Amino acid sequence: MRPSAAFGLPPDVRGTVCTVGTFDGVHRGHRLVLERLTARAKERGLPAVLVTFDPHPLEVVNPAAAPPLLTVGSEKAEVLAESAIDYVVVLPFTAELSVYSASDFVDLVLRERLGLRELLIGYDHGFGRARSGDASTLQRLGASRGFGVEVVPPVQGSDGRPISSTVIRRAIAGGDLARAADGLGRHYSASGVVEVGTGRGRTLGYRTLNVALPPARKLLPPEGVYAVRVQTPRGAFGGMMHLGPRPTFGEGETKLEAHLFDADGDFYGMRVRLDFLERLRETRAFASGEELRAQLDRDAAAARRIIEA
Repeated sequence: MRPSAAFGLPPDVRGTVCTVGTFDGVHRGHRLVLERLTARAKERGLPAVLVTFDPHPLEVVNPAAAPPLLTVGSEKAEVLAESAIDYVVVLPFTAELSVYSASDFVDLVLRERLGLRELLIGYDHGFGRARSGDASTLQRLGASRGFGVEVVPPVQGSDGRPISSTVIRRAIAGGDLARAADGLGRHYSASGVVEVGTGRGRTLGYRTLNVALPPARKLLPPEGVYAVRVQTPRGAFGGMMHLGPRPTFGEGETKLEAHLFDADGDFYGMRVRLDFLERLRETRAFASGEELRAQLDRDAAAARRIIEA
């Protein structure tokens, strides 16, 4: 068996064009790397391979510094599926792997296991122990080992600054969904399975989908009410969503509840994706159900205007 088979590549794969990184969020900068990767792979007649890690390397190397994630579970794979790459290799990031030098990783993983012929990396990327495998190091390794290295330049956001996962995380944490969408090239989203709720929304005239919260590592925007687009197995629906506790009813647990416009039937057990369009207001307590219902009427009108726009 060829070594590449250990990572699930077909045994007849004789060489690859690779990129390596966490690719959290798969933002516009990442997508430029993928476009360059697939174009170069096509020129060479070789498969395009993305090598990524799970968990995030900092969760092993320095857990206190590990950032919340933009994509968790299958979310990254769903975005990557829109690209033209041939294979995604997900390496379990372990303490053992964390001490690999850049040359160890290149030789033992990329060349021996994946048949590396060319490597593409982002301008600010680094891998190997202490991120020692920066662009200049990798270019030297490529020259000595006979593989090409292309460094992909940054993509700038509308503010003229390079797009990065770090910048996008800051925008989301601060509720700046427009800036996050500018960097991602799409609306920020969260996915979950629809669960059975208390039925309180129905009594208010706004039946909701109670969506299971994503894993704790997932970054969510500030609590509040949002205009959303909800992707379901039955199609996409506009709607409004509440993220946070329900202080009007004395419930402090964080919930994700989405009301879909113009949707019938139940969605229990279905996995849905909530695309955050715009924050409408903060979470707050109301004196009565009637007062809350009146506010929901205003929220729905505002959300419909945003979705139509």
